[in-house]
Amino acid sequence: MSKNTKTLVGIIVVVVIAIAAYFGFTHTGSQASSDKSIKDLKIYFVPSKQPDQIVTMTKPMKGLLTKELKKEGYDVKNVDIKVGTSYEAAGEALSSGTADIGFIPGGTYVMYQDSVKPLLTATRAGLNKNFSDAAKWNNGKATEATTTQSSKYRSLFIAGPSEKGQALAKKINSGEKLTWEDLNSAKWGLSSTTSSAGYIYPSLWLNKNYKKTVADLKNTVTVDSYGSGMARLASGQIDIMPTYADARRDFASAWTTDYKQPKSIWAETNVIGVSQEIYNDTISVSKKSKTMTPELEKALSKAFINLAKTKEGKKVIAIYSHEGYEPAKSSNYDGERAAQKVLKDSQK
Repeated sequence: MSKNTKTLVGIIVVVVIAIAAYFGFTHTGSQASSDKSIKDLKIYFVPSKQPDQIVTMTKPMKGLLTKELKKEGYDVKNVDIKVGTSYEAAGEALSSGTADIGFIPGGTYVMYQDSVKPLLTATRAGLNKNFSDAAKWNNGKATEATTTQSSKYRSLFIAGPSEKGQALAKKINSGEKLTWEDLNSAKWGLSSTTSSAGYIYPSLWLNKNYKKTVADLKNTVTVDSYGSGMARLASGQIDIMPTYADARRDFASAWTTDYKQPKSIWAETNVIGVSQEIYNDTISVSKKSKTMTPELEKALSKAFINLAKTKEGKKVIAIYSHEGYEPAKSSNYDGERAAQKVLKDSQK
């Protein structure tokens, strides 16, 4: 090969390498940045609060999450936030890959665990009451938050101001044990079948204490959110509603304003049953998402943890009473798995 030919070949090689680098055909440079450009990031929320309220309060998350992901090297063009019509709708969206990220309870995660992965577990302010004995919750005083963060909570079965609700509360507060007939003759307001506090753990509690599940209850209605359930409880349409432990704090104001009750929620309601401790909600991701990668999962974990530390971020996640996040472990939700097994076995 002549000297001129070698020179020409060398020039061609240099040009080819330059073109490859420019269009991202090598393992470095532009390809890395194009991998981190995301056109749409789709987030689903479960309707545990009023959907319009969730949409309004989470709107700032679009900018906040985009900003935090930018720090991790990701350029997100659009964040699309939706509220599922039910817990199952959010689970189905994650399961199919039409949603990338979901703010879902542990029960919903376990139901769809084949195609959903938990990234983070929410932490909330602990409560000054955390008793397994129902009567100890009923001193007429408000349940208050503490400065200690907790990744667990309980489901409380709240008896309302109806005649039946008050009769059940009287038995509990006098130290009597409720019978199955007591519970089965009451009207229950139940949440979605994948709601941890509103359905799954109440079933586990009924199975442990009465060898029954919520499926055995003869008088039940489904509430589409805890807000609508509280309204029904206040009006006497239902006698009992299982809900998360600090729900009465969340609806204390609405109880006397929107629901027009004469006395405080603490005076008119009582706890008649208490579940075992439940791990908090998850931020989960879809295994079927075309957008999700292991690298993006790590970036999202950092982004949400950091977002929750900001003043603006705290306002957004307060819609679910979240105050922070910690890495999730699948094994933390074994209680959900046990509860769902009870439900499946009861249907055979």
